[in-house]
Amino acid sequence: MRIGVPKEVAANERRVALTPEVAGRLTKGGYEVVIERGAGSAAFFPDEAYVKAGAGLGTRDSVLGRSDIIVQVQAPSPESLAQIPEGTALVAFFQPVPDFLRALAHRKLTAFSLVLLPRITRAQPMDVLSSQATVAGYKAVLLAATATGRLLPMLVTAAGTVPAARVLVLGAGVAGLQAIATARRLGAIVSAFDVRPAVKEQVQSLGATFLEMAIAEHAETAGGYAKELSEETHRKELEFLAKAVKDADIVISTAAIPGKKAPILITAAAVQGMKPGAVIVDLAAETGGNCELTEPGSEIVRNGVSILGPLNLASTLPLDASQMYAKNVAAFLGHIVQDGKLRLDFEDQIIRDTCVTYAGEVRKS
Repeated sequence: MRIGVPKEVAANERRVALTPEVAGRLTKGGYEVVIERGAGSAAFFPDEAYVKAGAGLGTRDSVLGRSDIIVQVQAPSPESLAQIPEGTALVAFFQPVPDFLRALAHRKLTAFSLVLLPRITRAQPMDVLSSQATVAGYKAVLLAATATGRLLPMLVTAAGTVPAARVLVLGAGVAGLQAIATARRLGAIVSAFDVRPAVKEQVQSLGATFLEMAIAEHAETAGGYAKELSEETHRKELEFLAKAVKDADIVISTAAIPGKKAPILITAAAVQGMKPGAVIVDLAAETGGNCELTEPGSEIVRNGVSILGPLNLASTLPLDASQMYAKNVAAFLGHIVQDGKLRLDFEDQIIRDTCVTYAGEVRKS
């Protein structure tokens, strides 16, 4: 079976779907792996490293046009899609947008969206969302540390004692927990908020304070994700957080609801009540943002508060992000391929949940 890895063409995308190490492991496992020339260069993986690992190099036309499975990070562009023959399988990290799914079905591609991997034990080695969120949570704190006008750790100097910065993390998923750990390593005083009481122990284990709010309703899905709150509970949540952000020097917001627009957690009025010089890094910017004032892809200042809405943050650390992504992809390929053939057992939850198009039809959106 031939696996093709095209060069990513999406704006500012520096990751590559397979690293030389993982490509070499796949070739030893019986796959033929072909990489488009230059596909790994932005992530610091030269073509020579792929060749040394046993992979082949090819043109874009040969990779897209003569592969059994194409693996990439972002969704293929319309131009790339037109080059992929019917019946080819596609594995990528894309949101199942209806128009794109119809385009995939029209091309009769068997497409798998790694965004839709179920949160079950068997799928953990394939969990792209978690691996890339780890990178984003780490980088968010570095962005905030660069944007703030103060030091994060407490320092005792001849000029007096500099108190530690106060960091508030909203959402204690993978990105939030990594942000907590990174801010703590830099010496900040960290607190965190999440509507799921079950994450309290994880937050405290990292040395942060868990901000508790009494919530009468159950705020967690069966898969462990936060779910949308009732209008009344959300109103109380906004009031609670407006008070919490007042004392924060840095706020890292990571809250997301799968398949929905990001919930607003920081209102414009709450921003107005924050300290001049405070920084918000909104990791939910790609789905609208947790801050009412966030402008995705931009850095703005409102009432003396810097609001950063970074997009595709994992791609800014492409080497390690690619290494984790490639291992996730290899684990997924090991699950969907058996004896050199694609295994389409729709009774299997991993395959059923991730396969979005098959035989010319959209299976799920």
